[in-house]
Amino acid sequence: MMQLFDLKGRVAIVTGGNGGIGLGMAQGLAAAGATVVIAGRNPTKNAEATAALRSINPKVEPLALEVDVTQESACEGLIRTTMERFGRLDILVNNAGTNIRKPPQDYSLDEWRFVLDTNLTSAFLCSKAAYAPMVKTGGGKMINIGSMTSIFGASFAAPYGATKGGIVQFTKALASAWAKDNIQVNAVLPGWIDTDLTRRARKDIAGLHDRVVARTPAARWGRPDDFAGIAVFLASPASDFLTGTAIPVDGGYSSQA
Repeated sequence: MMQLFDLKGRVAIVTGGNGGIGLGMAQGLAAAGATVVIAGRNPTKNAEATAALRSINPKVEPLALEVDVTQESACEGLIRTTMERFGRLDILVNNAGTNIRKPPQDYSLDEWRFVLDTNLTSAFLCSKAAYAPMVKTGGGKMINIGSMTSIFGASFAAPYGATKGGIVQFTKALASAWAKDNIQVNAVLPGWIDTDLTRRARKDIAGLHDRVVARTPAARWGRPDDFAGIAVFLASPASDFLTGTAIPVDGGYSSQA
């Protein structure tokens, strides 16, 4: 049974994998035996993340690359370097993301485009570049990171919500198009997770911490390591008949009226 979750010999790319939810997923993949390639812009965080992965699975050497996933050439280079180094690509986690919080009328066009390019266009560029290598390998797994704002509106996150709603529909489109190639594409919708991004939100939004805990049946904020298991499941043979879904990982937050 555990072979269903065995990722030995598999190669995974995690964009934005040097911290937060991305690192939590990367650690889960590494623990299951995968070789993990982290794509992040901060070299210090990249080094810390690879050290963490190495401690989890000393038998498999991780790789970190400085990549700006808003640029098509950089995304193509990420896939090309991975293929040159490891000869295959089995798993892509499109996790890179950002947010700018303010009322909708106060966003500049540049701010709108920055959030869309980072959260949604990057997923398109990386998925497009990964398609042919995955076909060559005989199939693969793509995991796109949405948000509970894929479901709910947030008055202070119009472009963020637009990108995360887009991620769900993008996921369904890829799942439908690439099922014939044995590529399964699913989305994960995090709730309120304790990361650098949400720590800033708690400073910006009075009372947020208490409201989140009160509404969440699990009665706590999520942690990055809460995403290790869902990453392994969606990256492994255990999910071979699951595609085009969007799975909330939110302690029950989205189940509440």
